[in-house]
Amino acid sequence: MAEIEGGGGGGHKKGGKPKGKKMSTRVDFTPMVDLGFLLITFFMLTTSMNKPKTMEINMPVKKVDEIDKQKVKASQAITLLLAENDQIVYYFINEITGEPETPVITNFSKGGIRATLLNKNKELLVKANADNYDSIPVLREMYHLNKIKEDEMKSRIAGIKANPHALIVVIKADDKAKYKNLVDILDEMLICNIGRYAIVDITPVEQELIKTAMAVKPN
Repeated sequence: MAEIEGGGGGGHKKGGKPKGKKMSTRVDFTPMVDLGFLLITFFMLTTSMNKPKTMEINMPVKKVDEIDKQKVKASQAITLLLAENDQIVYYFINEITGEPETPVITNFSKGGIRATLLNKNKELLVKANADNYDSIPVLREMYHLNKIKEDEMKSRIAGIKANPHALIVVIKADDKAKYKNLVDILDEMLICNIGRYAIVDITPVEQELIKTAMAVKPN
């Protein structure tokens, strides 16, 4: 608060008239310190901390036997090869021959790998009569509108992603790919609602597939 203090004696001007006292103003900031601590305490008690966002990564920890391999259909899996210049080469396995089909080159745009993953995943689920594929955005909207709790939303979405007929993505990075490419493709897994994916080492055969796709890339 402000205080007014006297700033001089009672001298006299020339002519015998009394000289008025000089007044000075001093602002006391001591109460502001208490107010500052009260505000800090208030915001600490009323503000919720941001929850850390984590990204789930499925890493292969052991070899699967032949029985487990047979459970995954060739048409159900797609292999993504991260190449140089922010390019992606993907291919499917031929169900009859068991060999990689013609590799296709794409990029990280919405009309690139994202459209490929969304369309293929929906194609597989529709073929398997899984009518709940499009309900993931609905569940998220219900959560934002406070119609369902976060735990319920996550549980129901996890059940949809765990559909045994959904797309399985195998991610492999070439030596010329950037670390950013791996982060971006993991973001695409979340955006495209891919529940099963794994990061695996690239093979020499797949490196040759990248060269093949790059060689036939249209100018």
